Amino acid sequence: MPNRRTFTPAQLAAIVTLCIGSTAFAQTGTNSAMGSNNATAKATADSVSSTDRKFMEKAAAGGLAEVQLGQMAAQKASADDVKKFGQRMVDDHGKANDQLKRIATSKGVNLPTELDSSTRREMDKLSKLQGAAFDREYMNHMVSDHKKDISEFKSESRKAKDADVKQFATATLPTLEEHLQLAQSAQKSAHGEARTSSSATAMTKKTGT
Repeated sequence: MPNRRTFTPAQLAAIVTLCIGSTAFAQTGTNSAMGSNNATAKATADSVSSTDRKFMEKAAAGGLAEVQLGQMAAQKASADDVKKFGQRMVDDHGKANDQLKRIATSKGVNLPTELDSSTRREMDKLSKLQGAAFDREYMNHMVSDHKKDISEFKSESRKAKDADVKQFATATLPTLEEHLQLAQSAQKSAHGEARTSSSATAMTKKTGT
């Protein structure tokens, strides 16, 4: 029969102590690694200036709004160019949103994921409109919104401290300027559509047909 090694009480106590110490060391190492990762993420986020962080948060909120309002326009608009503009907003701002998310993630910056109260009010207003009235309100909002966006992106492209944020603002600006031109063109179309609709209604009432 094989020999069985026996341990004295003192030896058993030493073995148990060694095992407990090893487990505690492993847990401490894991906790230290997690703490180090969290500290690194915080240090990265802190390296982004408050101005750049505010721009990123505002740009993200605006991008979300453009996509959801664009989806509504692509479905509800009566004029073809307004529908196309809405879909363009979904496509372009969807891509820009993804780019901004990647930058924010790499820097430990949390971006908004829900619409702000102003956009929710605008969507509620648009949801109650139909036809030319919807087209006119949507395009008025888009022209106003893109003028503000262009001003903010121009400022950030000049003043951003973070190189990635600066590059994002600079690269996105031409697309926003193109959006404004398209929006102004569609706005004219929407207002012309409204005048045509009003004239037709007035003529119908006048002739009684």
